Amino acid sequence: MPEPQTAPRPLRVLLADDSVLLREGVRSLLEDEGVQVVAAVGDGDQLLQAVAADPPDLAIVDVRMPPTHTNEGLVAALRITREHPGVGVLMLSQYVAREYASELLGTESPGIGYLLKDRITEIDGFLAAVRRVAAGGTVIDPAVVRSLLRAPEQQRLVARLTPREVEVLEAMAEGLSNRGIGERLFISQSTVEKAITAIFDKLELTGEDGTSRRVLAVLRYLEDADGA
Repeated sequence: MPEPQTAPRPLRVLLADDSVLLREGVRSLLEDEGVQVVAAVGDGDQLLQAVAADPPDLAIVDVRMPPTHTNEGLVAALRITREHPGVGVLMLSQYVAREYASELLGTESPGIGYLLKDRITEIDGFLAAVRRVAAGGTVIDPAVVRSLLRAPEQQRLVARLTPREVEVLEAMAEGLSNRGIGERLFISQSTVEKAITAIFDKLELTGEDGTSRRVLAVLRYLEDADGA
């Protein structure tokens, strides 16, 4: 007789936000989708203790938490990426904060994301981002990318991109695959691949690791805009 198949282990997530209402809302949303919420905490110290005690697959972290409500969540998240590189980190922010996104995405740790809290209400997209970051992918809120595109200073390298290449880069920032980008923009996969190659060339990103260059391409936006 064939051996019975074991059910796959559920995704394990830790929540960190000082808003009880938001924590419980996200907990309910995730658990309804079969995600195991291993802990829900309200500040950076509790977050670090919970990760150290039982590392989850993913930590969903508010940027601003007690006591000062400035960048405690970000500081804790950066420490997690250093001390627990196997734990994905998805940051949530009330507002677009390019400097926070740049600092987080500048780490070499896999599994990094930065979303505005408004995205939680876009349930399918939020859940896709949770799974993508937990699996080691990168997700950046499109509002962050759009804010950079609206900046009055046009970055020297980024300004080389065509409007179509900008659209492709924004979709890359959301973590979409080549196929997903093609479906989003109604273009063929070969057209997507040509656009990505052009983006790499125009942003002067060399190397053989396509995944790393995808992240670097988005970072180029963040770094050039912050340094302009």
